[in-house]
Amino acid sequence: MKYLTATADMVDVIRNILHTTIKSVYPKYYPKEVVDFFCEYHSAEHIKEGIATGRMGMLTDGEIVVGTGCYYENEITGVYVLPEYQGKGYGTKIMDHLEKEILKGHDTVLLDASLAAVFLYEHRGYKTIGHGKYDLENGVKLVYEKMEKKR
Repeated sequence: MKYLTATADMVDVIRNILHTTIKSVYPKYYPKEVVDFFCEYHSAEHIKEGIATGRMGMLTDGEIVVGTGCYYENEITGVYVLPEYQGKGYGTKIMDHLEKEILKGHDTVLLDASLAAVFLYEHRGYKTIGHGKYDLENGVKLVYEKMEKKR
């Protein structure tokens, strides 16, 4: 396994990871409007912006890109692992890398956790410090946990 900084030629690969994971996992926790919101949010343009910061990466296993992660300042902004590779330690590798980078300059790591990921983050030592809500169409609400982990 290798965690590599994402490059501009990887936009489609990363978009596929994001959209495949969202469409597979999120419907178990959220209504269609939330799934659509996340897929629209993770557009090719948004991914290009993340890559341009130098803080978006991808985890490979041999020649296969199995997951992606990104951070900004002291906040993890995304961790996604293709469904067929989940539960095999890939997400842990991505989180280890992101936390290590953030803790070089900060004492606290922040993240917004989807309902699907709250238990994973709690297992890693994160604590809920608040709740977020985002109003979507048709009266649907996206709810999530605001979490932190101190050094």
